Amino acid sequence: MDKGCIFVISGTSGVGKSTVLAKVMEKRKDLIFSVSATTRAPRPGEKEGVDYYFVTQEQFRKMIDQDEFLEYDAHMNNSYGTPKAQVEEKRKKGHVILDIDPNGAYQVRTSCPEAVLIFIAPPSMEELERRLRGRGDTSPEQMELRLHRARWELAQQEKYDYVVVNNQVDACVDEILKIIEEKAN
Repeated sequence: MDKGCIFVISGTSGVGKSTVLAKVMEKRKDLIFSVSATTRAPRPGEKEGVDYYFVTQEQFRKMIDQDEFLEYDAHMNNSYGTPKAQVEEKRKKGHVILDIDPNGAYQVRTSCPEAVLIFIAPPSMEELERRLRGRGDTSPEQMELRLHRARWELAQQEKYDYVVVNNQVDACVDEILKIIEEKAN
């Protein structure tokens, strides 16, 4: 293998991206997850270098200045970015999965036009809101911010190569695996 493919997965908060991605990764051993850098604090159970690279705002700005990101963005008062060197190193070993938002996806598309963009959509806005509220971990103010952001992200799905609706996790996983199979081989 010369270089693996880049698969960009996006979807709104609450759409089930993490669950779907975990199952996809479990079924394809040639997929390598790209770890993003973030300025947000670690959540319980998150590990440095596994879930994210946790950096300060100053470190993040320095990485931008040194052109170290394949893509980066700020939302929900935090910054997120994908280190270029890490992606290139992982592409030597397999296909890379990036879990990033639409702004990042467009940046990746600009620098890597061959990247495959997949958007995971909820069955409906009502179902998404039900899932988000069901988590019980979000203040009313944060909930409104997430819903506003979700509406914007859903409006971006037409710019993706594929849109997969997560109405049922296993069916969503199977559809994404078919896309990867088609593009990676």
